[in-house]
Amino acid sequence: MTPTLLQFMAPADWVALGVLITGWLSVTQIIENPPAARPSTSILMAEYRRAWMVQFLHRDPRIFDSQIVGILRQGATFFASATMIAIGGALALIGNADRLQGVARDLTLPADPTIVWEVKIALMLLFAVNAFLKFVWSHRLFGYCAVLMAAVPNDPADRAALARARQAGEINSTAARSYNRGMRSVYFGIASAAWMIGPIALMLATALTVAVILRREFFASSRAVLLTARPEDTEK
Repeated sequence: MTPTLLQFMAPADWVALGVLITGWLSVTQIIENPPAARPSTSILMAEYRRAWMVQFLHRDPRIFDSQIVGILRQGATFFASATMIAIGGALALIGNADRLQGVARDLTLPADPTIVWEVKIALMLLFAVNAFLKFVWSHRLFGYCAVLMAAVPNDPADRAALARARQAGEINSTAARSYNRGMRSVYFGIASAAWMIGPIALMLATALTVAVILRREFFASSRAVLLTARPEDTEK
């Protein structure tokens, strides 16, 4: 199969594929490991999640907190279900790549060999599978968080209370990180669909996706709001 791909895929396709993968991995690295002087929205929200679990200690009753965790799990469930549908659709398309080739001819798109179309669909499938796994793991971690919250003693003065609340905060942040990674896989999976048009379209879609994600993480108005009273500042 490899020699066939090397033969039929143009150099521009390989470059576009490299740009997509590089953009996907780089965005994750930048968001999760930003400069200390300029934290991303995800990093700021992780601070608020940890602060939430500490405040949860002193709230009575704690029904409000359990409801929030339930809502977060529902979000992960929704996107896990959506990606399952996308996976099924991609598998169906791979089995009918010849039809896509015919549609491409009708739309005067490049008449690539069937195997190239299969590779393009497989790329979208890989992003969908990765997103599904991230959402499922996020859902499970939010469940762990709920259990840890239930294990927090009712008495805030109990020696185990603060430690368990902080454990819940860390698990909550880890669940959110997995959820965010799943969302980025969805974004880049959508961008990879532009490869159907051609390598230039894929590179443009990748650049647009990277720009949108970075804007939301580093230049959005919501980030400015989060910066006004960071938990680490109020606790000093």
